[in-house]
Amino acid sequence: MKISDVYNTVLSSLLLVVIFGGKTLKAAICREFRAPLRIEEIDLAAPNDGEVQVKIAACAICHSDIIFMDGGWGGVLPAIYGHEASGVVQSVGAGVHHVKPGDHVVVTLIRSCGECHYCAQGHQVMCNSTFPLDEKSPLKDAHGAPITHGLRTGAFAEYVTVEASQSVAIPKDVPLDAASLLACGVITGLGAVWNTAQVPAGANVVIIGCGGVGLNAVQGAALCGAKTVIGMDLAPDKLTAALDFGATHTINAADSDAAAKIRDLTDGLGADFVFVTVGAKVAMEQSLSFLSKGGSAVIVGMPENGVMAEYDPGGLADSCQKILGSKMGSARVRIDIPRLVGLYQQGRLKLDELITGRYPLEQINEAAASVRRGEALRNVIVF
Repeated sequence: MKISDVYNTVLSSLLLVVIFGGKTLKAAICREFRAPLRIEEIDLAAPNDGEVQVKIAACAICHSDIIFMDGGWGGVLPAIYGHEASGVVQSVGAGVHHVKPGDHVVVTLIRSCGECHYCAQGHQVMCNSTFPLDEKSPLKDAHGAPITHGLRTGAFAEYVTVEASQSVAIPKDVPLDAASLLACGVITGLGAVWNTAQVPAGANVVIIGCGGVGLNAVQGAALCGAKTVIGMDLAPDKLTAALDFGATHTINAADSDAAAKIRDLTDGLGADFVFVTVGAKVAMEQSLSFLSKGGSAVIVGMPENGVMAEYDPGGLADSCQKILGSKMGSARVRIDIPRLVGLYQQGRLKLDELITGRYPLEQINEAAASVRRGEALRNVIVF
């Protein structure tokens, strides 16, 4: 072997150590709530047993990221947020067999052991196991100080190291920017309809909030064969989008006659299911007034800490109504994500239409500001 070949081999090996060890990665760090994120170099640990390292191709900005960045749910800073991501597997730790280097994957925040009480019942989003990454973040800043692994993912960065259950392989012909939406917004909205509520064909459905999650609840209800799908929002453009995603009717959420209009559209019955995809107290309380007898209000949106809602328990009991909580659409990611990919490839599931803007990492603050202003369905950071 020539000296030059040896040199190139050694140089390539060192470069791999730098990349996979995380010595020169760029990330957007939150060092102060409600302050702009800072683009810095970080150190990302290589994957240990049962872990996967992924080169991020795209990460959408979810409203949950905004709430964390603004301090609505507390948390320890500095932190790297971002959890709705996709990319290419770079390396895997021992014991990982369902993905391999080179695979295209969706990266979610859902960690599941597959063995605890909740996982055994199929409730992966409620897994109560503790993983090594829960106890020690794989992230450090340029000075060696630890960085919080935000939402268990830290995907506002060029690479992530995550627990193996957080990654799901997808076909390589699926665009990675569109695929990133499957990690949270899509499985949360459609999953609330399919998994949590199990909406049957012929049902009357109302969706309060027609943003990224709400529109996926809309198209989930339409795919289920719901008879009536009513989208509600304050923004006219989002009501228009709801019709494009399968709503049969729309109502402005500020309309004082909304309950009466819903009854008119449902033969005087009211909604069998009301999905609240926003974290607003008024929407959660209002949802019960839209229900039919035996109807279910499904709480999907997550409010900031301390928000409380009131309801009439007597009326709820008398009408045999229910309030259901839905976290991450009760998703089973290795089942739901391939199913959704199949629907997308068949042209039955809209993903590309959910993307409002694509931004480089350096423009993440501009992208986040647009989300805060309610201008975007989903803004995606692309790498």
